[in-house]
Order: sequence, then structure tokens, then C-alpha cells
Amino acid sequence: MEPKKNFKVIAPRNPRVLLPNIFTLVGVCIGLTSIKFAFDGKFELAVIAIIVAGIIDGLDGRIARLIGGASKVGKELDSLTDVISFGVAPAFIMYFFIMKDLGRIGWLISLIYVVCVALRLARFNVASNAEPSWRDNFFQGIPSPAGGILVLMPLIYNFSEIQFININYNIAVPSLFLIISVLLISKLPTYSLKKIVVRRSVTIFLLFSIILFFGLLLIFTFNTIFIASLIYLLIIPISSIHYLSLKKKFSTQFDDNDDHEDIL
Repeated sequence: MEPKKNFKVIAPRNPRVLLPNIFTLVGVCIGLTSIKFAFDGKFELAVIAIIVAGIIDGLDGRIARLIGGASKVGKELDSLTDVISFGVAPAFIMYFFIMKDLGRIGWLISLIYVVCVALRLARFNVASNAEPSWRDNFFQGIPSPAGGILVLMPLIYNFSEIQFININYNIAVPSLFLIISVLLISKLPTYSLKKIVVRRSVTIFLLFSIILFFGLLLIFTFNTIFIASLIYLLIIPISSIHYLSLKKKFSTQFDDNDDHEDIL
């Protein structure tokens, strides 16, 4: 008599693949909900939704690597959801906030930003298939989650208690959109924290810093986000200088593939 086979709805490995993908889909739902908040005039909730989507985006990939649930579908899904959460959603939020007053120019600038986010993610997917090297510690251009938060800086500043200058939003918002759009598709090296290695001796200090940051985020939400965004902008030149020094150090291993890459 043939032994009975246990009926399984999903394969044993699938749960590990499903968990990070569920996180990704929850993140995109939150990102899309931010558009609804902006449409209803609840811009504070819209910004918070984007921040939550950014936190989830930072966790899903790490969870996938920790539990061995990384997959090609998850990688593509992550990029598609990033276009929505950090491209389309921030563009709509700022359009409803101020750029609708600029008419067709405001809509054009919003379209340019979303297209740049899509191009940046397409290039990232292609580049991530390359062989591992020291350059994996850097992104080409700013990552889309960072771009999605940076374009919200005028709105975040408006809600923060840090009011040191008067902003002309009709000038500041479109200008910032164009600057961030260029940074997204540029080849400017920026730090990637995906493969950061932390010494055991400083782990406790890192955990304390993370808890402190999230504590400040809960209590002084918009102040913390605004200051963190400014610090990130200041770190960009430092990362470029660091990249150039490493490039010089590893010059014998460096190739010129960047000059011959695809149109993206």
C-alpha cells in the first residue's frame, strides 16, 4: 500500500519568501494611503505615512536576508512599490500642498520627479546583478526612499517647531523637486547601509542610538525628521569624498564599466 502524501497548500520554503513580501505590500498600502490623507488635507498624517513606509522598506529586505527568504520576485516587487511609496505618493502630497497653485508647471515638475524615481530604481536593479565589490557600500545617486522624504522637507519644516527662516513655498518646493530629481538619477556616490558591519564592542551603543532616534521620532516627530534630513544632505559630500579615496586605493581593481553601461 502506497504511503499517503501530506497535502500542503504551500511549499516549506514559501513562508520565508512570503513574510518579507507581506511587509513590502503593507508598506505600499501605507504609501498609497498617504495620498488619501493629502487629498483630505491631512498633510501631517500623509508625511507620517511616508515615514512609516520608509521604515518598512528598510526592514523588509533585511528580514528577507535574515530568514533566507530573499527572492527575485521580492526584489522586483520592492522596486515597484518604491515607485509608488516614494515617487508617486510624495509627488501627489506636494502637488496637493502647494504645486497645484503653479498649474501645469507644477504638474510637469511632479511628473519629472516620478520619472526620475522610476529610472533610478531601474538602474539599481540592473546594477545589483553585477559582481560584488567595494562599491556595493555606495549607491549611485540618492536612494528613492531618501528622495521621497527629502522632497517633503518644506512640508515637514512647516509642521516642525524649527522656524528660523520664512520660506516661499512657490519657489522652494519646485526647486527642491528638480534638485532631488537630478540627485536620484545622478551617479553621485552616497552611502549604502545595507552591508554595514558593526563591531560587537559597539553594538550596545548602536542599539541605544536607534532607540534614542525612535524615541525622538515619537516625541518630536517633525523636528527629528527635518534635522535627520539635513544631516543626510550634509553627509552626501562626505560619502563622495570617501568614495573617491577608496577608488584611488582600489584603482588596480577598478574598471570603467560605468562609462559603457546601458542608457539607464
